[in-house]
Amino acid sequence: MGIAELDRQQLTIRSHIITYGNAATEELTSRIREEIESLWNEPAAWILLDDYYYQVVFRISAACRPAISDLEIYQNLDPLNNYFRVEEFAHGNISFVDGLGCNSGYFKLENLYEGSTTAAHEYGHSLGLDHPESLDIRGKGQPGIMYPRGTLVDPEFQYEPDKPAGAKGGTLWPKYRRVLESDILHLRLHKLEFDNGKALIGNFSNVWHPNHAEISGLDYLV
Repeated sequence: MGIAELDRQQLTIRSHIITYGNAATEELTSRIREEIESLWNEPAAWILLDDYYYQVVFRISAACRPAISDLEIYQNLDPLNNYFRVEEFAHGNISFVDGLGCNSGYFKLENLYEGSTTAAHEYGHSLGLDHPESLDIRGKGQPGIMYPRGTLVDPEFQYEPDKPAGAKGGTLWPKYRRVLESDILHLRLHKLEFDNGKALIGNFSNVWHPNHAEISGLDYLV
């Protein structure tokens, strides 16, 4: 989730990442921020909006708030804020967000190694992007940021290039994902409703997540 701002020939998307939980640290939060901003700015994409071209630029800020209260998240009214709990354990063994175009989620620490692209992938979900329909992109080269684990890719993008496609080690290694110009276009920024040069991207979910290691199921999400 974030705010899009028009200024001359630039469309700037601003988001603020707030981490909390037992595994949230200043260093990790800084790395998450840097990964999201650097990968989403890589395409240096331009879009056509009302007969004018704008370069799309992402400006990401972040803060580590390990002990943030559930009430503060539930009552949040700032569209810049995106809340992610970070823990060593996650049910389902994956990181996730609370829906497409939301502002909250849960990160499994193991998924956040340097260069993992997990934070950038989940940020794409927070802006409204889903996984592509076809998860077999062999012969199509560079995987975009929204392809999930398990996607069939060319050998050079697999965990182990010498493994058969689909076998253990023969699927997408997430570190090879990149934000492509097509990912920027799929945001459909030309459909945003701007008021005084500003528009909202996504919606408030404002979910505070408990530590999965301390609960027996996910009933709290129902």
